[in-house]
Amino acid sequence: MITRRAFTAALSLTGLGLIAGFSPLRLISEAMAQGAADVAKPQSLPDMGLGPANASVTITEYASMTCPHCAAFTENVFPKIKSEFIDTGKIRFVFREFPLDIKAAAGSMLARCIAKDDAGKYFAVIDLLFKQQNEWVIKNTTETLTRIGKQAGLTQQAVEDCLKDQALLDKIAADQKFAADVLKVNSTPTFFINGEMLKGETSFEEFSKRINAQLKS
Repeated sequence: MITRRAFTAALSLTGLGLIAGFSPLRLISEAMAQGAADVAKPQSLPDMGLGPANASVTITEYASMTCPHCAAFTENVFPKIKSEFIDTGKIRFVFREFPLDIKAAAGSMLARCIAKDDAGKYFAVIDLLFKQQNEWVIKNTTETLTRIGKQAGLTQQAVEDCLKDQALLDKIAADQKFAADVLKVNSTPTFFINGEMLKGETSFEEFSKRINAQLKS
């Protein structure tokens, strides 16, 4: 059980002591597919998605910015899904934050601040964060996130303001709680294909098989 004191101490060690109030959520062992309606409904934050909003198939990914399996999916599998199914208008792909630690929360916050309402920019930022995951997660977290923010056009002050935006953090935490409590997400990456849960690293071939089955139905 992580206490508030231990959590606050962990924040100070990461150099992200400005962020407070991020409570670790309980993990739920039972995993089951949820109806598409439950998954499709955005909660506190607007969805960041690529592909037509009225697509007959929607993939929703829950990921943590510090998750190496999520980074591997983004690098190796997502580009194929994008080329084959998103860019051709066959499906919609939605990315949702499920931070497993405070550094992941910070990365998600920065991506939201940089992109604002621009989904294309948001996906570009999370791609960059995943590619540089080892650098900002293991080494200089605050410095690297600040550099990425500046490269994207934010000022030093804007990055600092972003990383201590309590309202944004509360929304991320609320959406994570909904995913854990209602959708039974307890690990990353977790995907929903029209409401059907798919957990862990999955090959493009498996995604393709499931997507095509949904497209035919």
